[in-house]
Amino acid sequence: MYCVILLICGTEFEGEPNMAASSASLAGGSASDLLRSSSSGFSGGVPLRTLGKGRLVLKKRDFTVAAKLRKVKMHEYPWSGNIDPNVKGGILSHLSHFKPLKEKPKTVTLPFEKPLLDLQKKIIDVQNMANETGLDFSDQIHSLEYKYQQALKDLYAHLTPIQRVAIARHPNRPTFLDHVFNITEKFIELHGDRAGYDDPAIVTGLGTIDGRRYMLIGHQKGRNTKENIHRNFGMPTPHGKALRMFKYADHHGFPIVTFIDTPGAYADLKSEELGQGEAIAQNLRTMFGLKVPILSIVIGEGGSGGALAIGCANKLLMLENSVFYVASPEACAAILWRSSKAAPQAAERLKITAPDLCKLDIADGIISEPLGGAHADPESTSQQIKIAINETMDELTKMNTEEILKHRMLKYRKIGKFQEGIPIGPEISFNMKKRDLSIANISDGELEIEVEKLKQQVLEAKKSSDPPILDLDEMIKQLEREVNKEYSEAAKATGFTDKILKLQEQVSKANADNQPIDQLLKDEIEKLRVEFEQQLSAAPNYDRLQKNINYLKELSKAKHLSHANKDADTFKQELKKKVDVVFKNSRIREKCEALKAEIEGAGVSSASDLDDELKKKIIEFRKEVDSELVNVLELAGLDVVVKQDTANESGLEELNEEIKKQIENVVNSSEDIKSKILLLKSEVAKVRGTPDSETKNRIDALVQEIKKSLAEAIDSSSLKDQYENLVSEPAGGNLTNEELREKVGANHTIGSANA
Repeated sequence: MYCVILLICGTEFEGEPNMAASSASLAGGSASDLLRSSSSGFSGGVPLRTLGKGRLVLKKRDFTVAAKLRKVKMHEYPWSGNIDPNVKGGILSHLSHFKPLKEKPKTVTLPFEKPLLDLQKKIIDVQNMANETGLDFSDQIHSLEYKYQQALKDLYAHLTPIQRVAIARHPNRPTFLDHVFNITEKFIELHGDRAGYDDPAIVTGLGTIDGRRYMLIGHQKGRNTKENIHRNFGMPTPHGKALRMFKYADHHGFPIVTFIDTPGAYADLKSEELGQGEAIAQNLRTMFGLKVPILSIVIGEGGSGGALAIGCANKLLMLENSVFYVASPEACAAILWRSSKAAPQAAERLKITAPDLCKLDIADGIISEPLGGAHADPESTSQQIKIAINETMDELTKMNTEEILKHRMLKYRKIGKFQEGIPIGPEISFNMKKRDLSIANISDGELEIEVEKLKQQVLEAKKSSDPPILDLDEMIKQLEREVNKEYSEAAKATGFTDKILKLQEQVSKANADNQPIDQLLKDEIEKLRVEFEQQLSAAPNYDRLQKNINYLKELSKAKHLSHANKDADTFKQELKKKVDVVFKNSRIREKCEALKAEIEGAGVSSASDLDDELKKKIIEFRKEVDSELVNVLELAGLDVVVKQDTANESGLEELNEEIKKQIENVVNSSEDIKSKILLLKSEVAKVRGTPDSETKNRIDALVQEIKKSLAEAIDSSSLKDQYENLVSEPAGGNLTNEELREKVGANHTIGSANA
């Protein structure tokens, strides 16, 4: 990138002869090569290539205009050059150089957390040992995990002041801009103090929270060593950046929200020379005169004058594990005890924690943090801050200008009053966590002893040659836990853990409020599910996860079949009972006994010898029994389709087909019969209308001859056997002998021959 520097001097300056030129001599240059300036009064221009070689001097009215082309570094903006400012919620919603870190910060364990962390690792090791042996110690492990959670809650419910100081200084604790980007819909960062300097430790800007505009001012610490050096570790210098924004907000009527997170004002020699103390005092005086509501929130450590310079507000809120002090515990210990090792005692005496400051009426409320500190769940902490801002501003914006100024003055006038023996509690507590009275006091030593005992049990069970056999349900439950664990590891490896937890929190909130999940949230869940499935194959434990899922499917299928078989056996037993009821019916039994007596009284040896009337009775009784059984099956929830018995019908069709086939074979093989049939056809063809007696006699004679020839030629023995078999099955076809004869008549062969 190039820039042109113009110098205008009041005295005449002569340049080098080869570089000096008049406007007339340069008039011949092309328009694209000329640098024009309407303010200089020249009609001509200066070629750009000439400016890059040296200095050019032009004379007019005793003024000298000098121009030089310099190469400078292009400023890198966080947004692209072809943005559309009219796009709502687009790229211009947040304008700041602050960007998410490319790499996740390393996990930092505080000294007082290490014993519990070691216990957690031991519990995980025991669980892995149990999984390797295939033994079920889930109940014992769940009990240990529950006790671990209780111990963790107990630890954070009874933190000492110096432990809260350590949490407030945690390297991964969310910074001012982290909270701003979590709670604002739009944010535009404003830079500079209009005096030539932009303090990187102070970040200011305009932001909207739930549609309401605020001036947001806060200390900005770094998230790593490089950022901390750039941000000067959150220690502001005595420049007027925050002061300018206070006046800007007061002029335009923007409520002010300040975020305090600094170890103190920068106390180097240069800052003292520039008047660090005077700058702080000027901020204090200005803030007391601002006519807009001011809310200050301590999100980390609020140290000395650096915190107070932006902390004179109508309301001062503190995060649960933040601190606010006039001197750090280490500095206080070095002054009073002449050793920084006495910092825990100094922290206790200084009363720097949120509960202590609320009792002293210095802080006006406490904003809760998740278990483990704000760094454990930054998004949740930011939402708690947002709720506190909205509630406080709803109260302050109802005041007029005079009431706001008086409210701010009275807040600081009442600080310092003290009466022994009467504890003073906070008037306001924003979502402050109530102490869980059910928490059992479990020491780290007791929990460690239980872990070691369980470890010994697992080792002894591992040596045993007869491991316990798990039933199908227990195996499925154990495998489901392993699959869930594998899914959690895969989500963590692919970077989906935070997104999943955020959606779980939204769903839990909707369930807690007894509200149905809206379609937008359902779409987000479905979108996240699709993205997770697409990225799942990239997880390092993908093969193990798929193996467990397939095994779980097989076990679930086996369980389903087992339950289906049990249900089928139960259904069979119930159905058998209902069928037995039908056959034990007195009416059915009486009819059955009566039919038996009639059959025995008939004195026949086979069913084919029964008369048609008795056969009809048997068929009607069978239909009645079938009807009763159908009713029983339908009452049992089964769909019953009654099929007609077509065994006899199919036998008749086969018999008729056999007769036709034999007739065709006889006709085709016998020339005599074929000639008689042709003669019969010719005689029939000669007849016009009603035949006379002579013609009729000839036709009847030919028919009788054909019948006789067919009867002699056809093998009637096999056909007779088939007919006798059909007659001997009265119950199979539900037909009497008379009906069967109608189906297979004596004239059937002649009819077939005529056809």
